[in-house]
Amino acid sequence: MKKLTLKDIASHFGVSISTVSKSLKDSPEISKKVKLKIRRYAKEHHYKPNRVALNLLSNSTKTIGVIVPNILNYFFTQVFYGIEQSANARGYNIISCISDESYKKELQTVELLGSGIVDGFILSLSEETQAKDNVKHIKNIMESRIPMVLFDRVTDKINCDKIVVDDFEAGYNTTQFLLKTGCKKIAIISAIYNLSVGRLRVEGYKRALEERGMVYDEKNVVKVGKNDDLQLLISLLLDNNDVDAIIALDEITAVDTLNILKLKGVDVPGKISIVGFTNGRLSKYVSPALTMVSQHGKYIGELAANILIDRIEYDGEMSYTTKLVKTSLIERDSTKKMG
Repeated sequence: MKKLTLKDIASHFGVSISTVSKSLKDSPEISKKVKLKIRRYAKEHHYKPNRVALNLLSNSTKTIGVIVPNILNYFFTQVFYGIEQSANARGYNIISCISDESYKKELQTVELLGSGIVDGFILSLSEETQAKDNVKHIKNIMESRIPMVLFDRVTDKINCDKIVVDDFEAGYNTTQFLLKTGCKKIAIISAIYNLSVGRLRVEGYKRALEERGMVYDEKNVVKVGKNDDLQLLISLLLDNNDVDAIIALDEITAVDTLNILKLKGVDVPGKISIVGFTNGRLSKYVSPALTMVSQHGKYIGELAANILIDRIEYDGEMSYTTKLVKTSLIERDSTKKMG
């Protein structure tokens, strides 16, 4: 069955397409009698507006493209939630895409959505994009005058609105916290060593050690690749090493580290304290519950959506802004209490 169009309704009543469109929108320019006839006919014949055609007419899609690198990371799930809440409240839909840490997939998605499907982008760079340091596809979008907000994993090569977590301070404060609880040899386990956020957390850790006059030892920073055996790497770390605290730079690694230490009969936090990053559900319900660094993902999502929509809807010039979001330490049972 052929879908009813504005043109069909206009032909049926012998009026213009504009009259039909205004009638359906309840415009005061059209008489009540005409509006009633047209709206009744449209309802009886199950008329559905053609969103694409309406978007072309208004030069707006009321849709935001969101591209994140990894949906299994609870931080990005929180960001998604925040974006959706704020976007919906302001009359926008979102198209959610996952780059799966792939430069190629990110490039293809940006090109597809940038072809007129969305009014703007919210994006966190993939691991491969950061490793290649190739952001030409992002530059192309900016040159096309499509607004963009970069968050968490950003690049200095692009001049746009950005929201970044203070990862350096997070690494510094987490290390300071563990030192204050009496820990003397703190290791880091990082599955995100290729990423700007991972590097900044390690730099903060180094600074905290230096301030205490402690020597930074590269052997205490364990880099975990996709195909590496975490259990083996933790065994090597603990062998002939008096590590008494571990900072895991993401939630999954923190939970896995806790389970491996429990299997080895290591008392947490009696012998080794653990702190993880991203305050998700997993960290609350393991035993002992994990002390975590919260990056306030929902707030970042809300902020990103509002900054982007403000830019989409504002006709004048707006200077670009970079917002720095502070982290919070959520203290639970996997760390010693301060004496």
